[in-house]
Amino acid sequence: MRQKKRLLSAAALVASLGLVTAACGSSSSSSSSETTAAAAGGDTTVAAGGSKVSACEVTDLGGKDDKGFNQIAWEGMQKAGKDFGITTDILESKTDADYQPNIQSFIDKKCSVIVTVGFLLDSATAEAAKANPTIQFAIVDSSAMDNNGTPDDFSDDKALPNVRPLNFATDQPSFMAGYLAAAMSKSGVVGTYGGINIPPVVIFMEGFKLGVDYYNTKMGKAVKLLGWDGKDGTFAGNFDKVDDGKKIAQQQADEGADIIFPVAGPVGLGSAQFAKESAGKVAIIGVDTDQYVSASDYSSVYLTSVKKGIDAAVYDTVKNVVDSGTPGAAYVGTLENGGVGLADFHDFDSKVPADVKTALEQIQKDIIAGTIKTSAG
Repeated sequence: MRQKKRLLSAAALVASLGLVTAACGSSSSSSSSETTAAAAGGDTTVAAGGSKVSACEVTDLGGKDDKGFNQIAWEGMQKAGKDFGITTDILESKTDADYQPNIQSFIDKKCSVIVTVGFLLDSATAEAAKANPTIQFAIVDSSAMDNNGTPDDFSDDKALPNVRPLNFATDQPSFMAGYLAAAMSKSGVVGTYGGINIPPVVIFMEGFKLGVDYYNTKMGKAVKLLGWDGKDGTFAGNFDKVDDGKKIAQQQADEGADIIFPVAGPVGLGSAQFAKESAGKVAIIGVDTDQYVSASDYSSVYLTSVKKGIDAAVYDTVKNVVDSGTPGAAYVGTLENGGVGLADFHDFDSKVPADVKTALEQIQKDIIAGTIKTSAG
């Protein structure tokens, strides 16, 4: 992954992680605007410019109850709202045609900072930021994470100083998840698939593949990976159709996969449903957050999850706006700074052999040290 010009310090991230807590309640509406005046006495925090601060989020198609990155971002924003006594607001996008109008709605409301969630909002965010240089923005999984050398809107702080990219080196914990899956598979076949073929999805799948490959090389095994060959793979074509996740899991299980890693937002919940119905024949590795907790209806099927500290990054961004009026430097979450990682094994803890746990600890150290490569770029 291409390094950003400036990174959030590890200490700042750890502090933010310590402040972000469990999920706040949310409505069941699939497309809504929600506002909270956080803290007694309403929104009283004043920014450097003398105006009251408000923080606003625009989701991608998964919505704020996706058990994944939209929801985590909203949790971080709500926590910041309560801690700093500011107003928070959210708009959910039903289609990609909603991205620009939702952002514009928050511009019209004069939100102090607008956080857009997902690579698919990249262009709409860039256009809005260029047209409104006094409004502060942040985007989760921006195009700045591309490592193919193509210039993008968010890679140069000087080009758009009012935009903070929030990116995550998810290939790192995904590599560890791939090693774990290969080590735990009884069938010798594991699977992965994505929602849409975009860089923030593929980075998980590539890291997972390289982790499986590493296990095979180190242990002299031949665990087979379905769904990604390093160049092409299986994609649902969306992030919201749960039934597609169930169908893909069924297909991969029919080919022998007993551990599946969906990188597909709510689509992955369909795979968790299939795994639960399999009565222990299939296990799932969650994505973005600890899905043992966030998707508790299916907790028994989650071997672990690949986590992104989106809540902490959003919280820190809002704090920066409160403190200085700007969203802060471009951020990349890594294993080293605690911005990404593997969740606990929970119900599977006693089933994961001690030597596998030891190997994962060493792999993490080697990734941080740079002696293990977790991406093809």
